[in-house]
Amino acid sequence: MTDTTKTPEQETPQQGAISDFGIDTTSQSTGEAVRDYWARVRGGELGSLPALLGLIVLLIVFSSLSDTFFTLGNLANLLQQGASITIIAMGLVFVLLLGEIDLSAGTASGVTAAVMALHLIHNGNLLGGMGDTVFYVFCGLMVLAIVLAVLMKIWAGAALSLVALLIAVIGIPANAWLEMLLAVCVGAAIGCVTGFLVAKVGIPSFVVTLALFLVWGGVVLQLIGQGGTLGLRDDTIFNVANGNLNFVGSWVLFVVAVGGYAAVVLTRHFSRLRRGLVAQPTSLVLAKIGALAVLAAVITYALSLNRAPSNLIVIQGVPYVVPLVLVLLVVGTFVLDRTSYGRHVYAVGGNKEAARRAGINVERIRMSVFVIASSAAAIGAIVYSSKVGSVDPNAGAGNTLLLSVGAAVIGGTSLFGGKGRLRDAVIGGAVLAIIQNGMGLLKQPAAVVFIVTGLVLLLAASVDALSRRRAATAAR
Repeated sequence: MTDTTKTPEQETPQQGAISDFGIDTTSQSTGEAVRDYWARVRGGELGSLPALLGLIVLLIVFSSLSDTFFTLGNLANLLQQGASITIIAMGLVFVLLLGEIDLSAGTASGVTAAVMALHLIHNGNLLGGMGDTVFYVFCGLMVLAIVLAVLMKIWAGAALSLVALLIAVIGIPANAWLEMLLAVCVGAAIGCVTGFLVAKVGIPSFVVTLALFLVWGGVVLQLIGQGGTLGLRDDTIFNVANGNLNFVGSWVLFVVAVGGYAAVVLTRHFSRLRRGLVAQPTSLVLAKIGALAVLAAVITYALSLNRAPSNLIVIQGVPYVVPLVLVLLVVGTFVLDRTSYGRHVYAVGGNKEAARRAGINVERIRMSVFVIASSAAAIGAIVYSSKVGSVDPNAGAGNTLLLSVGAAVIGGTSLFGGKGRLRDAVIGGAVLAIIQNGMGLLKQPAAVVFIVTGLVLLLAASVDALSRRRAATAAR
């Protein structure tokens, strides 16, 4: 009998790697992949699973209780209704990943909306719209944000704050795209100030953002006036939340979104297979892509039909907010998953001291996430202001912040830091939008809506805490 056993010198590099690292360098069968996933769930790694199950339950419940829930008009309304909260929540995911909190995101979004509206109404003359004292304080805040961002080497924050200062000082005539740029730049400046106080000064984020929650609420009231309302009479701004892609554009979006997702997933999958790294079965990967393609095709087809209540007009196409959310989701996910900055965010959120010893600039990372969160809050403010067509003294107040944080947490982002994905905000935002919409269709009072929303958030936080305890126990 011939001995076919190879000595270490005769092993190929890939075989040697497999012998050294075992399952970490081998592909899985479908059964192994399912068992591995179930083991991770039992170990406390739930991810977005509870939110997805809740989403399915809510769809079944409201569709059975309301005849109008699954109508074409309500489907489009659902997407538009939850977009602003979802976008703000996507920014807050970056903050929550560090175990921090930003309680000022809601009222900060109100400030950006108020500045945008003032610049539009007064044709670029913020000095006339704000008054001398308020205008000079505003410019001083922009200068302060630039200085703080430069000190901490947050170059994007410094550049955006500088753009806001230039737009204000030069008095560039009103333009819809300029107004939206101004709002985002002001949001970035607010984030620079907030982040510096938390990261460099060392004040707990809860205290800083609670104080700024009150400050920015007062600023909105000062800019707009008690009982005042600033109308946004501009077609471009109006269409951000209320406009739709045409028929061709809707299907182009479908092809680009699904095709892009399939290309990225398959490229990564086959790359792992070529390198001998652990990978899911190809059939399972193809099944996921196919399921997404079918779901996206059904939604695109439904939204491409005329959903107007009368045949005299035509309302069809995917709402503009859908590609906006998708772009933010793709860019944000790429940053977190495929860049060194994203890995640093997770590292700081997982263990700040270990990250510091590894050479990561922890203070810079901590400040940067607040810049991202406030910039996202500004984009959310643009969408919400477009939806309602105006900005009032309550802009960004009320339950805006609570729903935004709730969307991120309900989707699966941990309040304790180090765990979460940007898609969590999208899933959680969908859950909250369905609750708000479904309760409205059932004509439930605001009290019931608040109670149900609060209980869902409490349940999500409980699941997060229990899953972390389960994971800690399994790791022992």
